[in-house]
Amino acid sequence: MDKSIGDLGKMQGTAAAYLAIARLDHSTKHIFIVPGMILAYLLRGIHTTSLVSSITLGLIAAICIASANYVINEWFDREFDKFHPTKSQRAAVKTQLSGTIIFLEWTGLVAVGLACAFAASKITLLVACIFALQGIIYNVPGIRAKDKAYLDVISESVNNPLRLMIGWAMIDPTTLPPSSIILTYWAGGAFLMAAKRLSEFREITASHGRGLLERYRASFAGYSEISLTVSCFVYALVTSFFLAIFLIKYRVEYLLTVPVLIALFGHYLALSMEPESTAQRPEKLFKERTLIALVGLLAVTFLFATYVDIPALDLFTGQRYIGLE
Repeated sequence: MDKSIGDLGKMQGTAAAYLAIARLDHSTKHIFIVPGMILAYLLRGIHTTSLVSSITLGLIAAICIASANYVINEWFDREFDKFHPTKSQRAAVKTQLSGTIIFLEWTGLVAVGLACAFAASKITLLVACIFALQGIIYNVPGIRAKDKAYLDVISESVNNPLRLMIGWAMIDPTTLPPSSIILTYWAGGAFLMAAKRLSEFREITASHGRGLLERYRASFAGYSEISLTVSCFVYALVTSFFLAIFLIKYRVEYLLTVPVLIALFGHYLALSMEPESTAQRPEKLFKERTLIALVGLLAVTFLFATYVDIPALDLFTGQRYIGLE
């Protein structure tokens, strides 16, 4: 990881700069771990001898691996982020960082993350290894999936089901979640990432032109506003498909959450089309009151569907025909 010519003349990076590129403030994204914990508890029960230890180790592993991925993300993106209206202010763009220190920082974070994952369970270690590998596939030149249209979204959104599995393993380290909910999480993550791309495409094209947008991220050369909007629609449909399979198989009462989820997806897509949308900065989404209200309603509906049996919904689990005579 040698320094580029563009680094010459920049202010020397400080300890704060190296800490900043680990993006610990993005740890709010690990909220996606929580549903995995809840589902594991409801469907499987607690299968770990030390719940506190399992949760603590799993959370540290997730934070460290995610931060390691952010470190190489900012390092390898520094020559591209300088074209972005806001990312141009990142530490890796504005300061001269050492490739050696970056490598040591990444190695240290991965080592701590994998050590905690190993101490937690075999499943957590496996998922943590895939999580770290995804960061390499997504960011490192020679592979760099983020520069390829559609593959960028599909590869980045795999972080969602990985977080789900880490949460599941905190409660039950002996199994993996059902494939239907893993694919639901993956497709849902793809929807969120595509909405983020759509927001960036609309805003940067309008303010700075298509040329600068493609210099910032090569994958945008393969996108248009229409194709990104359609991809959001497709990912939402795929999410609904696999979610319906999961709900009907494991607890039909959870179908009550579907209308709220549809409203949530619709609101998020509309949010991504607003100027300076927080869809571009997911770590700031907690400031969106309507979004948080919908998430709260979803939680209440989920709790209701968990503890209240509704026999009438069984009609969705078998073959039924409407007779006319």
